[in-house]
Amino acid sequence: MSASQLPLGIKLRDDARFGNFHGDRNADAASRLKAVCSQPRGIPVVVICGDSDTGKSHLLQAACHDAEHRGTLAVCISIAELEPFGPEALAGLDGADVICLDDLDRIAGQPAWEEAVFHLYNRVQDRGGLLIVSLSEVPTATPFKLPDLVSRLSHGLLIQLGIYRDGDRLRILMARAEQRGLVIGDDVATFIMRRAPRRLGDLLAILDTLDENSLQAQRRLTIPFVKTVMGW
Repeated sequence: MSASQLPLGIKLRDDARFGNFHGDRNADAASRLKAVCSQPRGIPVVVICGDSDTGKSHLLQAACHDAEHRGTLAVCISIAELEPFGPEALAGLDGADVICLDDLDRIAGQPAWEEAVFHLYNRVQDRGGLLIVSLSEVPTATPFKLPDLVSRLSHGLLIQLGIYRDGDRLRILMARAEQRGLVIGDDVATFIMRRAPRRLGDLLAILDTLDENSLQAQRRLTIPFVKTVMGW
């Protein structure tokens, strides 16, 4: 079954844009990707590498939002979404101008999948499109078995993301709260940061919980309220 026969594609988060990719640590990486999306200049593939908590998925979706804003066709798909349908699901994706494949390392070591990605790369290049993929490690450190695929990915534009520092995590927390219209004081934010897990995803999940409970209880966020909701 090809991609044209499947209802594929991640529903883009409205807040996953270049303009709200906060945090100084990876700001340059986001700027580089935005520049490439605006003027690919013959770059066939962009490889975004980083830990699972560095914003790779955000940037892939931001690239699609950017493409749609410019009136071009874009698709963002997670490999996990495609896996049940087999490598044939990659057929037809090259009909889009920008194709984003999230968590490409999930198919590393699987010959049929690797070959399918290699052929997709070639079709995208022939059409003058842009392929953007995310990996945990650089291509040469990912256990791909197909040398030609490693070679193609290694000769694309490599963008590496770093782990967020505490200052970046605080800035992202405050920015997300502001986007939601959630008032969060410096004292409350500092309290949350001291007790929240290190992972940014977990921190933002706490914000989701607090936002929901704040709306239900019609209460503003205070340290006692946060303690009650989170059981801290």
